[in-house]
Amino acid sequence: MSSEKKPITAVVPRLKEAFIKVGAPELMKRLGKTNVNAIPRLQKIVVNIGVSAARENIKALDNAAEELSVITGQKPSVRRSKQSISAFKLREGMPIAVMVTMRGIRMYEFLDRFISLAVPRIRDFRGLNPRAFDGHGNLNIGLKEQYIFPEINVEKSDGPRGMNITLVTNAKTDKEAFELLSVLGMPFAKEKGKKN
Repeated sequence: MSSEKKPITAVVPRLKEAFIKVGAPELMKRLGKTNVNAIPRLQKIVVNIGVSAARENIKALDNAAEELSVITGQKPSVRRSKQSISAFKLREGMPIAVMVTMRGIRMYEFLDRFISLAVPRIRDFRGLNPRAFDGHGNLNIGLKEQYIFPEINVEKSDGPRGMNITLVTNAKTDKEAFELLSVLGMPFAKEKGKKN
């Protein structure tokens, strides 16, 4: 047996590699850019689950945190209420949500699984809304249940839970962000009246 150590090579996520080789040149062409550093890029993905049941049952928050960590591969942080609202039986400082912010390799791995595995499992899916951008180049996706992710065991889950996924880009306009996410493979619905 040889005692030589093999160098550790970083594994480049499939989606990132495809973006570097094919997506970036295509995006440069679509946006009319001549420099690869001038094109917009994905900066981070934020996944948030609001757990209103945590007011009465703190175990619901633990279950949501466990499911979110299974989906994202990262330990979520607990978000607390910033103010008291008596109509919702909410006191300031109560834990009400769990959140994960992904960057780098984890971000690309999550987006790849989301596009190729989770989105096709959405019931009656006709494409993501191309108008769900916030005006600053960020896309917000609202999901009704976490069961679209194959990592979730339906038998062990305590019920469907909605979640919000925000894709944060450094694009200057929503059009640039739309082109970036289209190149990455995001399945947008075709707008009526437009031919593509």
